[in-house]
Amino acid sequence: MNWYSLSDLAILRELGSSLRQIRLNRNQSQQAVAEAAGIDRATLSQIEHGRPTSLLTFVQLLRTLEQLDLLDTLVTKAEINPLALARLAKKQRRNASPASSTPPPPPPAEW
Repeated sequence: MNWYSLSDLAILRELGSSLRQIRLNRNQSQQAVAEAAGIDRATLSQIEHGRPTSLLTFVQLLRTLEQLDLLDTLVTKAEINPLALARLAKKQRRNASPASSTPPPPPPAEW
């Protein structure tokens, strides 16, 4: 699906329709899912029909439907720039300093 060709409201309708299909595939009623998510059944119905909702409500529904793994694609890990990594590698020590030829001084005598 080309998400960029859709309006924001059309995207919400697609997401709502997908949530509805997930719920139906799990053979759960709107009332049961709404109660488990802590929202009103009418709210769930509106979401399934593409009405705007809060991100919190959307996450509550994903959790209730055991679909939080769908969020994996939204989370990106910080990556280090390859040039910065090369600069760091140049700065790392590669050899230890040669050992000193003079022995360390003896510990002070205890009197």
